[in-house]
Amino acid sequence: MSREQHIARTFVELADTLVEDFDVIDFLHQMTVRCQELLDVTDAAVFLAHPGPLLHSPAPCDPSPSLQRVLDAACTEGPAVDAYRTTRSVAAADEAETAARWPEFAPQLQQAGYSLATALPMRLRQENIGSLLLLRTGSRPLNADDLALAQALADAATIGLIQARTIHQQHTVNEQLHTALQSRIIIEQAKGVLAARSNITLNTAFEALRHHARHHRIMLSDVAQDVIHNGLTPAPAPARSQAAAADPE
Repeated sequence: MSREQHIARTFVELADTLVEDFDVIDFLHQMTVRCQELLDVTDAAVFLAHPGPLLHSPAPCDPSPSLQRVLDAACTEGPAVDAYRTTRSVAAADEAETAARWPEFAPQLQQAGYSLATALPMRLRQENIGSLLLLRTGSRPLNADDLALAQALADAATIGLIQARTIHQQHTVNEQLHTALQSRIIIEQAKGVLAARSNITLNTAFEALRHHARHHRIMLSDVAQDVIHNGLTPAPAPARSQAAAADPE
């Protein structure tokens, strides 16, 4: 396979997140492997933003202890953090500049045998999700072509991750709506059953269901299931003021 074919296949892989069993860890691992195959780098890692001031890196499969220390340090200082914060590519020209800019990150980088680190932002329009860190053992920074390709890979991965998250959120919303609809139907059925069983109004039956659920700290839909299937007959709710006893529906 030619390099051009390899690049084309990689972009297809990074776009393939519209699957039901999408695995984000496997996706990120493949991303780092392709960076090693296509770019003049020794190792690569993706850093993702999460609540709080730090980045998080789903580590490559079976990282060496020295690489893991580099990744741990890179979560709080170094080019990965700077690329995420500035949304621009970040690199030092040599080891001396690396040590001057990142005094805590640089020793871990050198002890692991790396000489240079470059990071690129992972951003789509106003959505900033993290950065891509590239580690090298050579003495020269990445050339312009490799840097451009690395940014293109980071962009493609960003689009894939945001796309997968959006679809997952949509599925979650649909599931929540379906659950809410089913719960509403069950509660309405339980109101009717309880009203007929106890010879009370539908509103009074609902208040009894609601009071029982709150008193026992369980879901209203679970109480309704017990009324329908297990013969539960909740006690009437305590009397309330006329304003508070308004129809809850």
